[in-house]
Amino acid sequence: MMRPVGLWRLWWRPGTSGSAGCRKVASVAPPPGSTLPRALNIFDRDLKRKQKNWAARQPEPMKFDYLKEEVGSRIADRVYDIARDFPLALDIGSGRGYIAQHLNKETVGKFFQTDIAENALKNSLETDIPSVSVLADEEFLPFRENTFDLVVSSLSLHWVNDLPRALEQDTDEIQVNYPGMFELMEDLQGMGESNCSWNRKALLHRDTMLAAAAVYREMYRNEDGSVPATYQIYHMIGWKYHDSQARPAERGSATVSFGELGKLNNLMSQGKKSQ
Repeated sequence: MMRPVGLWRLWWRPGTSGSAGCRKVASVAPPPGSTLPRALNIFDRDLKRKQKNWAARQPEPMKFDYLKEEVGSRIADRVYDIARDFPLALDIGSGRGYIAQHLNKETVGKFFQTDIAENALKNSLETDIPSVSVLADEEFLPFRENTFDLVVSSLSLHWVNDLPRALEQDTDEIQVNYPGMFELMEDLQGMGESNCSWNRKALLHRDTMLAAAAVYREMYRNEDGSVPATYQIYHMIGWKYHDSQARPAERGSATVSFGELGKLNNLMSQGKKSQ
């Protein structure tokens, strides 16, 4: 499993020069796990669809793909850790296919990619896996139960209103150093990740934004003048049982008590002496 702690990667924005157009990305140690409260109706899903469609229509959407590319590769890496193949897989909130491009047809036989944004699906990245694009909301997927052998998702479920909490979580943090707060906001907009909560403020005054940027820079700026932003990534993975995988024994079927394991060393010692 890839855990490149301290590994730096650079993305240069076209048409810029020097550090002003550079985003520096690093992995940092994740914080202790925490349980998030269940949300009911916090996010405006229609607005999120419009935001993602707008982002996918931009002339150079790949300019803002650096974070989604990185997380997509990490999820693919986790899939490769599973010693089996998956005839039918689903990517929930696939965007432009950030996971599929890192997988191969030897691991995934056929890939269904779903997203709320039609433009994102139309501009999907190339992959050698036979794929089907499905326009669907993550909260109302049009598939029957027990259809897929593998389900993955990358940077999409954090905008879902009612996400089940009974999922095992694996957390990473990715820190990106930006020239300033406004560059961070520009990139979030370019990713289609602008705020869509119902209680968002319709407008932030310029003076308020300038003051916030100045305070943030004063409190958190790096030695080179850049300001950090930390993305907390929750990895969740699950797959369908396959005959090639060992089944756990039924409860109560054990023939040896854990209390007898302490005798193992004595038995091994006696065996060596008798040789």
